[in-house]
Order: sequence, then structure tokens, then C-alpha cells
Amino acid sequence: MMNSHGLNRFASVSFALLLLAACVNQREPAQKMMNDIQAAVSAASADAAKYVPGQLNDVQTKLDDLQTAFNAQDYKAVLARGPALLSEAQGLASAAAAGKADLMKALNDQWTLLAGTVPEEVNAIQSRIDMLGERKNRKLAKGVDLDAAKSGLNEATSQWSKAQGAFGNGNLDEAVSAGKDAKSKLDTVAGLLRLNLPGAAGAAPTTAPAS
Repeated sequence: MMNSHGLNRFASVSFALLLLAACVNQREPAQKMMNDIQAAVSAASADAAKYVPGQLNDVQTKLDDLQTAFNAQDYKAVLARGPALLSEAQGLASAAAAGKADLMKALNDQWTLLAGTVPEEVNAIQSRIDMLGERKNRKLAKGVDLDAAKSGLNEATSQWSKAQGAFGNGNLDEAVSAGKDAKSKLDTVAGLLRLNLPGAAGAAPTTAPAS
């Protein structure tokens, strides 16, 4: 018969074998879980990085932690925490799509406003330059740097052309950026001309000071 010492040793070996078998049995599903999460993150990462970077960073941090557990052969932890993280990773694509839609709407709204404002301001500034350039309005034009105003208007119209080109090519982000730059230049020129423009913050009054 096996003595107590032998029985204890046999029990310990048996328990260790059971743990090893359980670990081996859990490794494959844990590996599959890791692969599924990584695939979901990879598929969504390009858009997620642009539109929901914070959410992507959170998922990647959790994935790094789960990878650490997997490397330590803590497959039980991987299988316990993996499903929730997989759901988050799979949600990145829809979150990025929603973020992109919100951004495109905001850019469209900004472009619509610029497209309805900039051409009118260009015309108003050109008319003001033409008026101040007439001989009969020399007194009104006193102290106004018409050359600087003309140069500024040229820069603004050039930038607006760039904005329209970007819009025509479907690059709404660049179109809005260039359009805002054009609007800013027009506001500056309007200040030089003492011309109020709708929406031009801090523009000087239209009426010239008494000389």
C-alpha cells in the first residue's frame, strides 16, 4: 500500500496535471479572443484615430493589459475580460463613422456660411476701394492705405479661389480652412478701409473720421 507521503505526492502531481490541462484547454480560446480583438482594432484604427482618438486609445490600453495577461499565461483573465473588450473594439467602427458624420456636417455648415459671405464681402471691399480711388473722394480716402488694401484683397481672393478648388475636389476640410483664411484677410482689409462687414469682429465704423 502507498503510504501517506506517497499519497500526498500523487495528489500534488495529479493536481498539477489537472491545472496544466486546464491551462492548455484555455490557451486556444484565449488566443482566438486576442486575435479577434486585435482584428477589430486594426480594421477600425485608421478612422478611429481621426474621429474618436480618445476611445481608440482607451481600447488599445486595455488590449495592452490583456496582452500582458496572455503573455503571463493568465488565460482565465483573458477569457473573463476579453468579451467586453471585444465589444468595445467592434464598436470603434460605428463610433468613428458617427464622429465623421458629425464633423462633415459641421464643415458643411461652415462652408455654406463662407460661400454666402465671402463673395459679398469681396464685392463690398472692391466697391469701397473703387470709390475711395476716385478723385472726388480724396478727402474721404485720407489716411487710407489703398495699395495695402488692394494687395490684401488680392490675397483674399486668391485664397478664396483655393478654397473653391478644394471644395470642387471634395476636400471639405481644406476648403473650410482656406475659406476661413480668406475671410480673415477680408476682415483685415475692411479695417484698413474703415468698412464694416457683417460678421467682421472689431471692424472700424464705416464713416470716416472728420478731418
